[in-house]
Amino acid sequence: MLPDDLAAYSTVSDPNLHPDGVRIAFVVTRMDLGEDRYERRLWLWDGEQARPFTTGPGDARPRWSPDGERLVFQRAGSGDKAVPQVAVMPAAGGEAEVITSFPLGATEAEWSPDGSRLAVVGVSWTDEWDDLDEDERGRRPRRVSRAGYRHDNLGWRHDRRSNVYLVDPAGGSEPAAVSEGEYHDAGVVWRPDGEAIAFMSARHERRGIDPGSQVWEVPASGGDLRPLCDVGLWYNVSYRPDGVCFAIGVPDPGDYPGVLALHRLDDGAAVPVASHLDRSVFSQAPAIAPAGPQWLDGGACLIIVEDAGRLRVVRIEPDGSTSDVLAGDRLITGMSPTRDGTAFAFAATSPTDPGALFWYDGVAEHRLTESSEPWIEPVAFTVERDGVAIDAWAFLPDGEEQVPLLLNIHGGPATQYGYGFFDEFQVYAAAGYGVVACNPRGSSGKGTAFVRAPVDAWEEERPVDLEDLLAVVDAALDRFRRLDRSRMGIMGGSYGGFMTAKILTVDDRWRSAVPERGLYSFTSFAGTSDIGHWFPSMYLTGWDYEEGWDRLWRAGPLSQAHRITTPCLIVHSEHDWRCPIEQAEQLFSVLAACGVEVEMLRFPGEGHELSRGGKPKHRKERFEAILDWHARHLRDVTT
Repeated sequence: MLPDDLAAYSTVSDPNLHPDGVRIAFVVTRMDLGEDRYERRLWLWDGEQARPFTTGPGDARPRWSPDGERLVFQRAGSGDKAVPQVAVMPAAGGEAEVITSFPLGATEAEWSPDGSRLAVVGVSWTDEWDDLDEDERGRRPRRVSRAGYRHDNLGWRHDRRSNVYLVDPAGGSEPAAVSEGEYHDAGVVWRPDGEAIAFMSARHERRGIDPGSQVWEVPASGGDLRPLCDVGLWYNVSYRPDGVCFAIGVPDPGDYPGVLALHRLDDGAAVPVASHLDRSVFSQAPAIAPAGPQWLDGGACLIIVEDAGRLRVVRIEPDGSTSDVLAGDRLITGMSPTRDGTAFAFAATSPTDPGALFWYDGVAEHRLTESSEPWIEPVAFTVERDGVAIDAWAFLPDGEEQVPLLLNIHGGPATQYGYGFFDEFQVYAAAGYGVVACNPRGSSGKGTAFVRAPVDAWEEERPVDLEDLLAVVDAALDRFRRLDRSRMGIMGGSYGGFMTAKILTVDDRWRSAVPERGLYSFTSFAGTSDIGHWFPSMYLTGWDYEEGWDRLWRAGPLSQAHRITTPCLIVHSEHDWRCPIEQAEQLFSVLAACGVEVEMLRFPGEGHELSRGGKPKHRKERFEAILDWHARHLRDVTT
């Protein structure tokens, strides 16, 4: 796979099974390098073949009406400033009608149980900014009165609000607000009796400073909101068929990093369900769509579980007992079952498959879409350190000659690499590198103790996750004799950038490094990042603004960056609000002052998710720059 091949493959996501149990609507996405955009279309499996169902270029999130007569979805135009609106089309095909015109778009639409209404999350300007034209909005000084005023990938937040509205699917009438105020509501879902709507929203007094949100319920006819739980780190809300509400997350934000588990919301309390799994039932990368439990008649549910580099399907009974349903060395990224759960459509990806649609009939699975590219298959291996198993993978190019080793470190750290297609690994392996990747302690997918291992460890010179990564490198060099220990490169993004820099301060074996979108100085991160108010205290427990600054400084690799000697290409986005670009600027300044060979590559207009969701041309240019840097430093070294 070459950088130009980014446009050569497509991905499959968000399957939605028609009430007839046969037809399946799903999303197919590919990159268009010529137009520098993502092309998203809805496709339909009609029982015999898969075919395009809409024209795009920005269609997503299909949901059939309860009677199966209509399909609602998001539709965005092709311009840079196009925002998604709600569109409805006949299930038999034909023209779609866009039925909303929210100033900043609509992010969700869910059918009421009787199909007569849609609950929609619409985004609009706050009163102060509503009547201004675009030039004036760009010129006017911004008076900020609350923390949390901007968010990565979303930009400014203090000038807009997201509320829940009722919309007539036939169009022709104004949306009716059922939630109000300058808040950011999300995750809308109907109660099965159609009398109420639930959603997640941060409405507590210290929102923006303290993390988290609550699950709220509001009568569909209008009225006062009521909280269904306390403030927690909630990622999904749903109702069981009997009307009991459930949420996925961590009830106490102070317990994060932790397992994102399913909880029953019972008189304001969050009661864990199937806690014996000790695995997250929500994946942040890749996203699962549809997300959350898929409820079945009788009160059981099917749910996707994050487990040791895999995403697999588990059934949870009303009493909390569980049984395995479907697994494999892959990532199941979404499913839509029949009402009794005996069969379901699902989307999945593997290391050699960007994504496909499948049907599981309770006995066997059937592939419904194809992918034929000759992708490189990894070798999975496990490294034992201190009695703990670290899952790892090696992608080796064709041939028998020795190749440079390239260690990739994932972000998070509470995410995981695994058995899914990842363009990064394919591009680097195809360029002649032996790619090594792993899930050190701190990653998700292996339970609470595993994901919390780095807490209070980053002030150490060689914390547990750093040692895990280096142990995997040593094991890979011993196991795969083609890997050349004299030509080693290292790279990673976000937490991966943080750990790349941290490793470089204690290990000078590396000949090339690409720290990307990293956190290098906790002291400035605490005041500039969109999560800076709370993220440091999650990994440095007890940290506060009065006496904790020395701890913050020690925890960041910038405090020891004067030790780095490895040539570094620092990659960062100028609109990254998660790890603002000042992080890259500080690291660049230290390395330049210390005489280290260093370059900084800055991407205008991009955020923290450049490598996964940035402009296609920028993603291609990023690959080309990284390959050029590693080639400069790893190709000409005498073996």
